Amino acid sequence: MPKGETMLDWWLIATIAVGALALIGGIASGYFKARKCQPKGFKWKQFRFEAMMMVFTFAFGALVLGNLQTWLKANEWIVVRNEPAAWWVVALEFAAYFITFDTWFYWLHRWMHNEPYYSWIHKLHHRSTSPNLITTFSVHPFESLINGGWMIIFVTVYDVHAASMALIAPTNFIMGLWVHSGYEFLPKWWNKTWLTKWFISATFHDHHHKYFTANFGGYTTVWDRLCGTVHKRFESDFVKIKERPVRRTPADEAEAVPAE
Repeated sequence: MPKGETMLDWWLIATIAVGALALIGGIASGYFKARKCQPKGFKWKQFRFEAMMMVFTFAFGALVLGNLQTWLKANEWIVVRNEPAAWWVVALEFAAYFITFDTWFYWLHRWMHNEPYYSWIHKLHHRSTSPNLITTFSVHPFESLINGGWMIIFVTVYDVHAASMALIAPTNFIMGLWVHSGYEFLPKWWNKTWLTKWFISATFHDHHHKYFTANFGGYTTVWDRLCGTVHKRFESDFVKIKERPVRRTPADEAEAVPAE
């Protein structure tokens, strides 16, 4: 098995394992409850619909994108370079993919919010106004081609190294889960520093599902900030979520009672 595919397997296993441990610990401590973007937004009926769409999306993606990628590899349109690469080469290749996908996603995402394309394609994904992890995969088949298509285009145009592919391949998957999680884990100073404010948060994309007309970015907030499409309540709501207290235990309550 190629090195890049082996690394991808480990990425996915590690992501699922860490996510499961975090979920168990979060539920036990109340940590997740305090950081829910929309505390009363979850609906079982919508969750069941998204689970059904997830199965269909995976099947469609495997059939269309999977077979397309296999054909391109077999005909040497896609060539993964297996020789060792310097760390800075890997970093540049990953950065090139990261930046170009973010641009691809922002503009096609905005396009899908125009009629009649919204009703035909993107409305299905927006049935969830309070996203969860499964919302990531509840999309129209054409939208799944948009979301997964850029990686195929990128590696067809440019022969990336296997080490770079090990980072590129799981990025859409991990970032999709991150922004649709419905929970804000980033520190409240995140949007206040020049370095970090450009990178997307769960609150940022949660607002897109809640308000529909803003926050179109996939990986960063760069295009939204440049084009003025950041929702006006994003900054204030982000801080509100971060300042929401974690569930207090009986011991905490006892300590809070002033001594007589």
